[in-house]
Amino acid sequence: MPEDSRLFPARDTARPGGAATAEALPSWDLSDLYGGPDDPRLAADLDAAEAEAKAFQAAHSGKVATLPGDALADAIATYEKIEERLGRAMSYAQLVFSADAQDAANGRFYQTMQERVTTISSHLLFLTLELNRVEEAALEAKLGASAALRHWRPWLRDLRVFRPHQLSDELEKLLHEKEVTGRSAWNRLFDETIAGMRVKVAGEDLTVSSALNKLSDRDREVRAAAAKGVSEAFAEKVRLFSLVTNVLAKDKEIIDGWRHYPRPTSARNRANMVEDEVVDALVTAVRESYPRLSHRYYAMKAKWLGLEKLKHWDRNAPLPDQDDATIAWPEATRRVLDSYSAFSPELGALGRRFFDKPWVDAALRPGKASGAFAHPTVPSVHPYLLVNYHGKTRDVMTLAHELGHGVHQILAGQQGYLLSSTPLTLAETASVFGEMLTFRNLLDAEKDPKRRRALLASKVEDMLNTVVRQIAFYRFETLLHDERKKGEIAHERIGELWMQVQTESLGPAFDFTPDYNVYWAYIPHFVHTPFYVYAYAFGDCLVNALYGVFREGHPGFQQKYLDMLRAGGTKRHKELLAPFGLDASDPAFWRKGLDVISGFIDELEGAAPGAKA
Repeated sequence: MPEDSRLFPARDTARPGGAATAEALPSWDLSDLYGGPDDPRLAADLDAAEAEAKAFQAAHSGKVATLPGDALADAIATYEKIEERLGRAMSYAQLVFSADAQDAANGRFYQTMQERVTTISSHLLFLTLELNRVEEAALEAKLGASAALRHWRPWLRDLRVFRPHQLSDELEKLLHEKEVTGRSAWNRLFDETIAGMRVKVAGEDLTVSSALNKLSDRDREVRAAAAKGVSEAFAEKVRLFSLVTNVLAKDKEIIDGWRHYPRPTSARNRANMVEDEVVDALVTAVRESYPRLSHRYYAMKAKWLGLEKLKHWDRNAPLPDQDDATIAWPEATRRVLDSYSAFSPELGALGRRFFDKPWVDAALRPGKASGAFAHPTVPSVHPYLLVNYHGKTRDVMTLAHELGHGVHQILAGQQGYLLSSTPLTLAETASVFGEMLTFRNLLDAEKDPKRRRALLASKVEDMLNTVVRQIAFYRFETLLHDERKKGEIAHERIGELWMQVQTESLGPAFDFTPDYNVYWAYIPHFVHTPFYVYAYAFGDCLVNALYGVFREGHPGFQQKYLDMLRAGGTKRHKELLAPFGLDASDPAFWRKGLDVISGFIDELEGAAPGAKA
């Protein structure tokens, strides 16, 4: 059955910022959800949801196929109400755990909530199973006779994508209930291990996030020391991370086999409402473009840095002309909101709510989830954003990215809990578009040629990280899951697969040291959401094409864009892009998006942004 795409994983922490800011950074206030784990409202909501779920099961189990259209619409509305109540409780538990996974009490609370919510939701599972057993003609007859049921047509459409892969009711219930002792438990082990790790860098004990952040330090010796510390820390635990990876890959293989998915990525593609062939076309287009994108850019970067070859710790090194000044948090929020408002006052006003209210957690602290994410919670509340703000341009871009998710989630929330959920490929559209708006605002305002070049180079690196790096991650997962079918994979072999895709994607400008072979272990996407990563590349290429239409002066673009975000999960990508004259199923679409990155590199190739050329 489909995974919940409302739960966005943290962005790749291989996109670090700079030195931590000394100012006080905001932390979120979760009291709009609940006042604390012991809030009586939380217990009351769970008790009410349990009673409602049991009553719902007693009233409708075994009868879904016989319900007239209007009665079926009422049943789905009741189901949505119970699911949203459970979603509110689970969202709170997730956010508490993300804020400090190092606190054992938070871990226990998160696990307890998962177990309770899973038990309650097992009483609701019958509805989707029985709906998928209704024959197409019978369902169409119900839809034709009921305007109320037609409201739920998009949800029914997406649900029935999984119809060929549905198992018996008993097996579906077993898999649902065992989730808390299966994949979810391994996810928790991974999160708590990462949160508790300390990395030694030049005599300091740092969190993983802070150590990775030093890989963008201007001092190459600091970067090398950080890389050494990260390598040693993950090498110490590589057998544990290898076990987690092997178990989850085998678990996925078993379930995919029972569900008759043709290949490991198929389940993710179904959840994204994208055909395997469309994803294949994207991956092929990006891999074919490695030489003109990443290989070409990093060869230029090596020259700019005065190096014969780059080491892996030079990938995110600042360029010679790059401004190393810390950007204060108020200035960062101003830049992002000004960019959003210049495009659309409505979008800017929505974005401002996140900063006027305590909806953002930007503070740096031990135990906090690394990277960044946006969590929509439920439509009756509001989204929350988590970032780790270090005060550099990339952190401003990350803030712009997550705010894009946030405003998208508010607009889509108007569709209600079941219809607001957006496939992951489209979920990255608003976030990457928000980054592009902020980048263009900064670039257009900058008049100094050297600083403009540095900004452009920084954007190219972000785009390479979003497109090339994520497709390399996808390629790594594909190789790993295919090889896992032959038996458990030794961590040394996992490292070899990692080095293979990194060498292929980043190119001959790099001389990879052997200790880089453990860096696969810190990527949370591989554990939490297998094959998620191509959604970033999908979103970036889509936005490049979409932004090109905007720059060409497409009539009514802003209103069409907001309407696209408001649609939530009610429309597929073809319907959403049609008003802009775009079609993601056309191979030329992906080339158009990649050409934007290539064009930026063409512009940079004219003159090196540093004294060493």
